[in-house]
Amino acid sequence: MSDAIAFLGRAIAMGQGRAEADLVLKGGRILDLVSGQLLAGDVAICNDRIVGTLGEYRGAREIDVRGQIVVPGFIDTHCHVESSLITPLEFDRCVLRHGVTTSICDPHEIGNVLGEAGVRYFLDGAMAMAMDLRVQMSSCVPATHLETSGARLDAADLVALADHPKVIGLAEFMNYQGVLAADPECLAKLAAFQTRHIDGHSPLLGGLALNGYLSAGVRTDHEVTNLPEAYEKLSKGMAVLIREGSICKDLEALASVITERNSPFIAFCTDDRNPLDIAEEGHLDFLIRTAIRLGAPPLAAYRAATISAARIFGLRDRGLVAPGWRADLVVLDDLETCAVSSVLAAGRMVDDALFSARGRLAPVGRNSVHARRVEAGDFAARGQGPSTQAIGIVPHKIITERVAVTLPYRNGERDVDLDQDVVKVAVVARHGINDNRATGFVKGFGMKRGAIASSVGHDSHNLCVVGTNGADMAVAVNRLREIEGGFAVVNEGRVVAELALPVGGLMSLMSFEDVREALIPLRAAARGLGVTLAEPFLQVAFLPLPVIPHLKITDMGLVDVDRMEFVRD
Repeated sequence: MSDAIAFLGRAIAMGQGRAEADLVLKGGRILDLVSGQLLAGDVAICNDRIVGTLGEYRGAREIDVRGQIVVPGFIDTHCHVESSLITPLEFDRCVLRHGVTTSICDPHEIGNVLGEAGVRYFLDGAMAMAMDLRVQMSSCVPATHLETSGARLDAADLVALADHPKVIGLAEFMNYQGVLAADPECLAKLAAFQTRHIDGHSPLLGGLALNGYLSAGVRTDHEVTNLPEAYEKLSKGMAVLIREGSICKDLEALASVITERNSPFIAFCTDDRNPLDIAEEGHLDFLIRTAIRLGAPPLAAYRAATISAARIFGLRDRGLVAPGWRADLVVLDDLETCAVSSVLAAGRMVDDALFSARGRLAPVGRNSVHARRVEAGDFAARGQGPSTQAIGIVPHKIITERVAVTLPYRNGERDVDLDQDVVKVAVVARHGINDNRATGFVKGFGMKRGAIASSVGHDSHNLCVVGTNGADMAVAVNRLREIEGGFAVVNEGRVVAELALPVGGLMSLMSFEDVREALIPLRAAARGLGVTLAEPFLQVAFLPLPVIPHLKITDMGLVDVDRMEFVRD
């Protein structure tokens, strides 16, 4: 208590200009998120708190920001750090320089592989990071009963971790069908977090079904993909988290909803974004500049990235450049293009020295790929005739279509048809629980030869492989066993590109810069197979996700997501 009293005394004195501030940003302009005006004045900081604006201040350290604009630090309201393919500390280094001072993550990727140990890894990482990483308790481990996960977390497991200082509430409740059916396990988790924030996940859900889902205490959704859906959810009190990741690109479709009137109920998120896209485009800075380019008022875009996000998630100490607020700040060279010049996290300049001062985080989940060795014949697609349903890829979406196809058929087996752009997709169980395998078909990759395999397979993270022939598919899957998980591209029996992800089969031990560089030949190798998708590896990774309409595949079989049952043909 005495330390807190002493701090408040210092802060009050510095705010009045009676004492020299710890740090002052001199001579810039501040974006007023109430009026939208750019107001001239210094920004004075005491420790991790802003104590003065719109005046002149002296500081023990002063930084000249004349000609520049100071805005609040950006808040990514929903992300999976694992999908960046790098560890939490490398994620910190990667995105904090883009102005992202707070990220709200759901560690359910590693949770589905390692259970509580995976979640604790992220909680430990959050305590060591320079940015403020907030962790939601993973609500769906496993996501559904239609797949084999490596672990299970029940309500008691989540409650045991809920009082950690980095925990906000309950992460995206993907099993919305279970909620609507009043599944006892779903209700137990929801009941345990009724006084905390509960994240939603309800793609295309509307009408009375949406009312039922919201009645469980759900407050947000990042799965909104069209304007009617956005307006219905907003009108029913649901905050819309507009997503622009490496696969899911919803910003263009939803840009017109970002208005000054709607902005208190809108925020931004990335969900899944890899280091190559971050290097080439940016992170939340990219979302802000893109929203403005698409017609969103700058005031609305910056509100969504800062104060609106903070209020939606109950982070009451951040989101404004104003006295008494947390000193998470971004200094811009230009407002409309969100040109980030420098960043402060809790009053500390973001630089190499800040990252060097962090603690260490030991990796977990090594040797987590326990799939048995496979052969070409394991990917035979047996059926009752030539007609079947193929998973139809929708570019830049994880929603898939249900496509009726007629394929070459011989001796009770269906085969690929490259003229129809239909190739095989298979999922191989990898957690050592069983030897499940399932094979089906997917349309839309453009693949003409070879195979691509991934140990990133949302959300249970079994091995998923897409290919034109069983032999290359087998080589790709077996290679993942050897490198502890990752991505592999195979052509004519030879591995032509790979990226090892040995931390739970999800994250690399390399720096984000090295992962970024490794993704370039991977994409080139995929294009060499004829693949036309911009991000084929994450597209493969979402094929096994049975909570996203309409057709998916797991280690147990082809799933009709709308009915939540297996397809039998």
